[in-house]
This record gives sequence, structure tokens and C-alpha cells, in this order.
Amino acid sequence: MKFAKYTFLIAGVYGLLALVPQYFLETKIGTDTPPAITHPEFFYGFIGVGIAFQLVFLVISRDPQKYRLLILPSIVEKFSFAIPTAILFATGRLNTQMFAAGMIDAVLGLLFIACWFKVPAAD
Repeated sequence: MKFAKYTFLIAGVYGLLALVPQYFLETKIGTDTPPAITHPEFFYGFIGVGIAFQLVFLVISRDPQKYRLLILPSIVEKFSFAIPTAILFATGRLNTQMFAAGMIDAVLGLLFIACWFKVPAAD
């Protein structure tokens, strides 16, 4: 059970550290990786949904057995970023830095799968 607690705690903290600063980086991201963000509602919406899911990870970390069913959408959340980044990188449409971020999510997704099998279903 400790494995699952720490896995989800690390995932949630890492995700918050990666996502929250982006609220303040819209202009910098547009300058560093043109073109500029033309639909900020999508940008901020993505960040908001991402942050919400990091909070779900923190909730799961408190009691993985109680929140075991939330592990399944958590796996989807991780691979919904990891798989596209791998495909985009393989086709030359994504830089190495973003590919690495996607692979961190792939590793976390695999750890979430392990948690699903390690955490017993609640009675």
C-alpha cells in the first residue's frame, strides 16, 4: 500500500510543480516556442484540468484502497499525454524536452498500472 501512496504523492507533487508555473508563462512559451498562443482559453483550460487531476492523485495517495477506482482514469490521464508525445516525437513533430516530459508521464502511467494490481479492492 505504501508503494501506491508514494507513487500518487510523487505524481501529484511533480504535476503541480510542472503545471502551476505555466499560469505565468503564456508569453514566454509563445516567444520561446513560436507561434504565440492564439487561443489562451485552451492553454489555461488544459492547465486547469491538469491541476485538477494532480489533486486527484493527492487524494488517491491518502487512501489508495478507498480511491482505487480513481486509479483507472489516472492511468488514462498519464497515457493521454505520453502516447501522443511519443508519436509526435517519432514523426519529427516534437522537441526532445517535450518528449522527455511525455516519457515521465509514461513511467508514472506504468507505475499507476502496477498500483492497480497491488492495491486490493475495498470490501
